[in-house]
Amino acid sequence: MKIKPKITPIYQTSVFKFEDLTELELYFGEPGSRYLYSRNGNPNSDELADKVNEWEQGAGAVATGSGMAAILAALMACCQAGDHVLCAADIYGGSSSLLNQELSRLGITVTYVPFEHLYELSPFVQPTTRLLLCETISNPLLRVADLQRLTQECHQHSLKLVVDNTFASPVITRPLALGADLVLHSVTKYLAGHSDVTAGVVVAADPALAARLRQIGVLYGLTLSPMESWLAVRGLKTLRLRMREHSANALTIAEFLQQQPAVRAVYYPGLAAHPQHELARAQGAGQYGGMLSILLADDTEVVNRFIRACQRFPFAPSLAGVDSSLSYPLGTSHRYLTSEQQAELGITVGLVRLSVGIEPVEELLADLQAALQSL
Repeated sequence: MKIKPKITPIYQTSVFKFEDLTELELYFGEPGSRYLYSRNGNPNSDELADKVNEWEQGAGAVATGSGMAAILAALMACCQAGDHVLCAADIYGGSSSLLNQELSRLGITVTYVPFEHLYELSPFVQPTTRLLLCETISNPLLRVADLQRLTQECHQHSLKLVVDNTFASPVITRPLALGADLVLHSVTKYLAGHSDVTAGVVVAADPALAARLRQIGVLYGLTLSPMESWLAVRGLKTLRLRMREHSANALTIAEFLQQQPAVRAVYYPGLAAHPQHELARAQGAGQYGGMLSILLADDTEVVNRFIRACQRFPFAPSLAGVDSSLSYPLGTSHRYLTSEQQAELGITVGLVRLSVGIEPVEELLADLQAALQSL
């Protein structure tokens, strides 16, 4: 009986069989025609990479074991010992820790570029500078990078532009279409979407760079497992619908929070008062994502009361699931920055990040209102 599954099966195997030496030689002679060992590639991890590559309109992609592994693969594809990289100062804390603590040991140095200087890189570029790493929408203050301008500035200096597109997703922004060289995601977040997968993906605009990414994935052992790949592909099937609901709920909540006396500031690119609102509207096709941050009083006890009072926004150090949550950048994602760096970035005691899910928005509003009234 011939089986024709509608959904790709889970190839939960570490190794694949060969009939004889002839078939083994075909594996090495015709790359991609067969599978050998799941670290080298698996139907499930390849399916995830191919689908995200299609979303991002790239020349090839690799699926990795986490978002951090995706960042590592992207950086190692472009750099070697003695090289220098630029990184937007507004960046996920794990990215800066990787650069500061690990890649520095390999002889790769980094300079952080303040957001207001991203479009004039001349003072920061060195003869060994290879790339600029930035985020489409920054974590946690939701600043929006003009990717077309960044592309022009980077390519003028012969730099690769590497964009972490996790907060936006390809539903909102496709960095490669705007000129970026590499785009990466923590698939753990919006692409998988259900807080049950840890994964990453990197997509390249150039076939040669895509081939280098695949080599790094194999040799560094970054390839994603079959089961997690299968779960992530399942999540991708509802990505467009989920992002629409995340964005609509977040905008409603941001507008509500603007009116609350206990909230000193709301950071959300969908608000007309946001400094990059028009850019976000044009670059994001009218959607702004499900992430926002608020500033409460710079008082640990006030923040603690708010966290304890929220019922529909559990305190969790991650984001982007279908269920809402909140996080505390000063104590989680950016805790290893110096106090001076935290202050420069505006990551203060009162800053709270909200990941708005797809629940009925009136329930989320009621929860936030009750929590704010407790302060």
